Amino acid sequence: MNRFKTSKFKNTSPKIAKKDEWINNVRAGSFSCQGNHIKASSKLVAFNTEQAGGGMLGLSSVKPGPDGQWTVTQISCHSDLVTDMDFSPFDESLLATCSGDETVKLWHLCDPELEQPSDPELTLRPGQGRLELVVFHPTSSGLLAVSTAKSPLIWDTSRQDAPLAVLEQHSDQLQSLSWKQDGSLLASSCKDKMLRVFDPRAQLTPVQYRVRVHQSMCVSVCLSNLS
Repeated sequence: MNRFKTSKFKNTSPKIAKKDEWINNVRAGSFSCQGNHIKASSKLVAFNTEQAGGGMLGLSSVKPGPDGQWTVTQISCHSDLVTDMDFSPFDESLLATCSGDETVKLWHLCDPELEQPSDPELTLRPGQGRLELVVFHPTSSGLLAVSTAKSPLIWDTSRQDAPLAVLEQHSDQLQSLSWKQDGSLLASSCKDKMLRVFDPRAQLTPVQYRVRVHQSMCVSVCLSNLS
């Protein structure tokens, strides 16, 4: 008996939108970082956009305006490349960004047709070098998982001075972070070809390892809600 359930999406295929439904005027560049270059909430789409010096995001809405067109605007977020971004699961307009300028910022965005904020609601400065990844906690609105090149950090945004926890340093470049859907565990993938699962509430070291999961690098990890 196969212990894996057959996916209901097994035989589905994507529906490519017609050209008049495309979002135009997007200047996306080629960026060297581990995080997401594009993220969407139920309301907004944010993406990295090409700009001298970096730090610029493009912003559009998920749905077109009354005229059937999408408005694309830009917001200057950082003084260096935006390496990752994530929308809050509790607020469709709240975006977390991290950057090569060593900061994490929270932005409360407006509709693309309106003027965007010039300053973030919150800035975190871990002081541990370039930041690569940022992920909102799925069940606690004030928690973030942030990573430097090799160390995952757990941050409570109500305490800006220091992280709640600094998890065990990895031996190579961190490539992705993923929370379990109930928020109890945090998984990471690394350039050393190992998967690690942390229980940040219990200990700073991994509770599980998966050694040499692939002959090549494990670029991304996604933690399901299964036990």
